[in-house]
Amino acid sequence: MTESPREDTPIPPSAEPAEAPVEAPVSFDTLALDAKLLRAVADSGYTKMTPIQAKAIPIVLDGRDVMGAAQTGTGKTAAFTLPLLQKMLRHENSSASPARHPVRALVLAPTRELADQVANNVKAYAKHSKLRSMV
Repeated sequence: MTESPREDTPIPPSAEPAEAPVEAPVSFDTLALDAKLLRAVADSGYTKMTPIQAKAIPIVLDGRDVMGAAQTGTGKTAAFTLPLLQKMLRHENSSASPARHPVRALVLAPTRELADQVANNVKAYAKHSKLRSMV
């Protein structure tokens, strides 16, 4: 069994220099988001991105995977749904036929309440488009 260090044991500084912070966009309109999404973001009362949004959205828009963690209320839902909606806009259509509206994304949530919250946010962000969501 290995012994864990005592709480008062100083941790030596890293030999490697700290990575310089990457400058992230601050305003939503600096992102490559469709005008429909930007209008919905403004309608939702957002003016500036939160740190999780500023870091995650450009990466997801670039087609890369990202895993992030942040406190409740920091905009994580917008951080992953806005890029998702941006990519789905090319599939929007006004057809009433269910065959023209296949499932294009599946978002899993641990509780029904959180699933409802995510769905409500998606509806708010997609309200100026023909995209639909449901729980």
